[in-house]
Parts: sequence; C-alpha cells; structure tokens
Amino acid sequence: EQEEDDEMPREIITIQVGQCGNQIGMEFWKQLCLEHGIGKDGLLEDFATQGGDRKDVFFYQADDQHYIPRALLMDLEPRVINGIQNSEYKNLFNHENIYLSEHGGGAGNNWASGYHQGEQVVDDIMDMVDREADGSDSLEGFVLCHSIAGGTGSGMGSYVLETLNDRYSKKLVQTYSVFPNQMETSDVVVQPYNSLLTLKRLTLNADCVVVLDNTALNRIAVERLHLANPTFAQTNSLVSTVMSASTTTLRYPGYMNNDLAGLLASLIPTPRCHFLMTGYTPLTVERQVNMIRKTTVLDVMRRLLQTKNIMVSSYARTKEASQAKYISILNIIQGEVDPTQVHESLQRIRERKLVNFVEWGPASIQVALSRKSPYVQTTHRVSGLMLANHTSIRHLFSKCLGQYEKLRKKQAFLDNYRKFPMFADNDLSEFDESREIIEGLVDEYKACESPDYIKWGMEVLSYSIFYI
Repeated sequence: EQEEDDEMPREIITIQVGQCGNQIGMEFWKQLCLEHGIGKDGLLEDFATQGGDRKDVFFYQADDQHYIPRALLMDLEPRVINGIQNSEYKNLFNHENIYLSEHGGGAGNNWASGYHQGEQVVDDIMDMVDREADGSDSLEGFVLCHSIAGGTGSGMGSYVLETLNDRYSKKLVQTYSVFPNQMETSDVVVQPYNSLLTLKRLTLNADCVVVLDNTALNRIAVERLHLANPTFAQTNSLVSTVMSASTTTLRYPGYMNNDLAGLLASLIPTPRCHFLMTGYTPLTVERQVNMIRKTTVLDVMRRLLQTKNIMVSSYARTKEASQAKYISILNIIQGEVDPTQVHESLQRIRERKLVNFVEWGPASIQVALSRKSPYVQTTHRVSGLMLANHTSIRHLFSKCLGQYEKLRKKQAFLDNYRKFPMFADNDLSEFDESREIIEGLVDEYKACESPDYIKWGMEVLSYSIFYI
C-alpha cells in the first residue's frame, strides 16, 4: 500500500503572471519539452518512450496522447501571450488556461492597478486553478513565475499569492521572482513601490522564493560568459536553466528530494528566511561551447561557491559581505557522478573552510544527485545547480527599502496609487505595513549571522505575546 503511494506523482501547477512571468515561463516549458522528448505540439517524440522520467509532475496527458503543461498563463496586456499563441508552441498549452484581460490595457506598471484587476477577475482565475487542481491525483503545490517591479506580475501576482494561500493553505507555494536590475535606471519610476508591496506578499504568502536577480544575472553574463551587453533572451535562458535544474530531482526521481517538500525542508529552517539565491555551472548560453573541458564534482562544487561570490558582491559591499553566512545549501549535481567523489569533495570543502556557515545550525551542504535527460546533449559531463539560503540577501532587501524611502520622502507618484480602493482617501498604511515587514525580514537575516539567533526569535516572540 505504502509503496504505491510513494510512486504517486506529486503534481505541480505553474502560474505565469505578467509579461516577465510569461517570458521566463515559456523558456522553462521549452527546456522541459526538450528534456522529456516532447515535441512543440505536445506529442511525444518516437525516441522518447523509455525515459524513466516523470512527465506527469508538470504535464498531463490529454485523451489524444498530447502532453499538456499544467500551466496557467495570465496577463493584463496581450503582447507576450499573443506571441506564445502565434509561435511554434501554440498547440502546447490548454487554451482554457489562458487569461487575458478584456480591455488589454495592462496595469500601467502600477501594483495597485494589477492588484485591483486581480481582485475583480478572481473568480475566473480561481476557476482555472481549481479545474487544474481537480485534474491532479495528488497535488503538491504551485509555482508562480513573475516579476516584482512592474504592475501585473507584482500586483496581480500578489493577489494570486494571497488567494492561493487562503484557498490551498496546505499546499506549497514556491515562486521564481525576478528582481529588477538595480545598476540601470529603470523605465519604471515606481519600481521601488511595486517591489516593496510585492515583497510583503512574498514574505507572508510564499513558502519559498527563488530570487532571480537581474543585477546578478547580468553580472554573471558579463563576467562569466563575456557578453558585453547581455540581451533579455540570454538572461532568460540562464533563468530557464536554473528553473529546469531546480526541478530535475522531481522529474527524474532518484534517492532523495523527489518532492518539493523534501527539497525545501533542507533549505528553509525558519519560516520567514525562505529567500534562496542560485548558482549554476558550467554556464553556457544558447549553443556557446564553454572552454571548461573537464568537469569533476569538486570543480563543479567549487565553482558553484564562486558563483555565489558574484551574487553576494551584487548585494553587499565587501566588508558586510564578509559577515554574511550560509544558512543552508543544496547542490543538485547532474551527470555521470560517483557518490564517493561527492563525499570527497564535501570533505575537501569542509577542510579548507571554503564555506562560512551560521553557528546555530548544522553546517549542511546537501547534495542531490540527479540523472540528466538522455535526450539533451551537453558538452560537459557534470553540471550543478546551487540553491543557497545566504544571509547576504538582506542587502538586496535593504536596497529595495532605500529606494522606496527616497521616493516616499518626495511623496512622488503616490496619486497613481490613490486611484485604487486599497489606497483611497489617502490611506497609505499598506506602504507603511509593507515597509515594517521588510525591515523585520532584514533584521531577521541579520540576526541569523550571530551565534545567538535562536534567542533573538524568543525575544520577538515574547514581545508579541505581551502585545496580544
């Protein structure tokens, strides 16, 4: 009885919201089709019948043998979704799972507009979600793809998160959240407002947030891939690599981490510190062949730790970065790997103290070995993805707060928000509350860096009990 249960697929429903969410979502589905041998029209290729893979976690089979993504595509303006519907992948998706706003005017890069429109069409959206959930045998959770800076992915995405949290409180919600590039001046002047309001929901309503930071992605593309001006297509291809690699253990079952809960349990020891950064190696974009000829497990593990340094330096100045510590690491290694090599690599990393862990937790680098798709040829034998919970991410949130404070001091652009019910009658408490929650998040990550973090939680707790 029990064994049969273990074999049950744990399905995951992907929800893509807004322009960015649908762009990275589409890249993800292209990659999944390649890895599972599914053609652009959803039909299984002749060579792909013996894969031993679990297609049914992310796809379901229609009556006519088509594999259809368990995906919902929604946007308030039609351009990106129309592009998908006119592409070679037009027959891949279930057309009933596409929501486009009737007026197609978008959310004007305004969180309040996206949130308000989400509220008004929530019944249509939740009908799609419920229908997809009813079609699953044992739904494990949801994955949301969106950006935090614009209007639809941030505002409507926030509303969807809150609603999922209410209606499917027992299910896991993981997000792939794109953070704006902070090195460049944005064409979205209200980006700091949108980001802060979305961050509140990511803190309270998601179980795990994979931070896809455009600043760091760009830096990786420039420094590692030597691309002078990385295009969106190139950074999106990095994103789809990260997304597909982070789901391989669910799709190619091995010994461990065969479900989302197992994957996240090792990474998230405390409920609020659930923001993960990623590293991937060897990096290639499109068909560019890298110069790395030989990849051993140790090379891959070591390079993953270096990629982290690029990430961290995007967030923090060096002095602060040196105090930052790992809370936990999960490396997913794909390819021809002998488990004893993994063991030896871990020993070496520990002996050389290449990793600085928080004192209050077990110094855990988990390694999950995963099979590679037999249908995708790569130039390297071993590749690795790192998902890391690292305290330097607090500097990213501090930056968001700093940019928010600048705008808010000038009372700039607030009229755009006052037009909507949540901010009517000049009620800006939603901003203040969001700021407080993100300040609390920054404080908690900072507290994680000290040995007596465990006590810190208690002080805050006794405080709140006192207030109740």
